[in-house]
Amino acid sequence: MTTIEIDHTSRWFGNVVAVNDVSMTVGPGVTGLLGPNGAGKSTLINMMAGFLAPSTGTVTLDGRPIWRNEAVYRDIGIVPEREAMYDFLTGREFVVANAELQGLGGAEAQRALATVEMEYAQDRRISTYSKGMRQRVKMASALVHEPSVLLLDEPFNGMDPRQRMQLMELLRRMGAEGRTVLFSSHILEEVEQLASHIEVIVAGRHAASGDFRKIRRLMTDRPHRYLVRSSDDRALAAALIADPSTAGIEVDRGEQALLIQAVDFGRFTELLPKVAREHGIRLLTVSPSDESLESVFSYLVAA
Repeated sequence: MTTIEIDHTSRWFGNVVAVNDVSMTVGPGVTGLLGPNGAGKSTLINMMAGFLAPSTGTVTLDGRPIWRNEAVYRDIGIVPEREAMYDFLTGREFVVANAELQGLGGAEAQRALATVEMEYAQDRRISTYSKGMRQRVKMASALVHEPSVLLLDEPFNGMDPRQRMQLMELLRRMGAEGRTVLFSSHILEEVEQLASHIEVIVAGRHAASGDFRKIRRLMTDRPHRYLVRSSDDRALAAALIADPSTAGIEVDRGEQALLIQAVDFGRFTELLPKVAREHGIRLLTVSPSDESLESVFSYLVAA
């Protein structure tokens, strides 16, 4: 039961705080690290992998410090987001080189290439690989020593749908075997399909933690803003503002529409068409104005 413990950990670069007093535990199974671009996910993963020292706090693997502790690196595999690789090597040569760093050889490299279904291209230079193929050969190099912990930074970037499904199935299988698998993503649907547990990071802070249903409920229950155009905006606003499901209504003269803040999502979605029908108002446009991941994460931070 391999567990990574992050305890009141911060990391800054000069005056920039990339990770701010984060505490979390990552255990066996598949954990999704969810957050918008620039949230601090990569910095956090690099501290878990031993590439970066915490500025304050600790990052440990089964109670052992990870930073500058060679013994724990045998238990960790990492698939970084950046694409910088030795393009003059073939895929097989690249994985063999990583195997040799672990005191292993060609047999283990071949097994890892087979695991990610890259045998067909193993003798081609990496410079000829697509982005999805590069991701898979990086995955093979991370798996060559069969680590108990696998850290993946945006692993699905550049993969086609078939490659994505294959990798998801591989990660599910590893999680079911009892390995500790953590992958980062800024795409909610990827995390929903794969992770049994989710950690949310926003602007370097730990915003939420739990299973996907809990996080989804937080997102559904947050205030929603809608842009609504109708045949009679004034009458619609007057009818809606009296209901407790709405917290405020503004007139956006530039858009020639209403901006409505709904605090009870379920009630509001039933109320709007009912009120329009009762008052003979035609709804021309109903669209969410705050459905970006950044707005969702911002709400979670403030919650």
